[in-house]
Amino acid sequence: MEQDTLYTIFGYIASAGMILGYLPQAIATIRTRNTDGIALPTFLMMAIGAFAFVLQGLMHNGGIIWSMVITNAVTCTCSCIIFAIKIYNDYFRK
Repeated sequence: MEQDTLYTIFGYIASAGMILGYLPQAIATIRTRNTDGIALPTFLMMAIGAFAFVLQGLMHNGGIIWSMVITNAVTCTCSCIIFAIKIYNDYFRK
């Protein structure tokens, strides 16, 4: 098996693992709106990091790395949603 093929396979495995590992927390938070055990800085940093990976995947010299872009776009979106719910719960809900 060629190195490029292995690189692609591991990229998609990593992408699936990231999304499947992150989605349950996002779904639970969106459904319950419970953010008591969530640290605000964690999800802010996750969103910033995921957004940076989206940009890196889009600007790659060898062409767009779609597995990186899609995975981190989903992660960034989930992080932003959780972050927004956490901000609302901590600062606006009475």
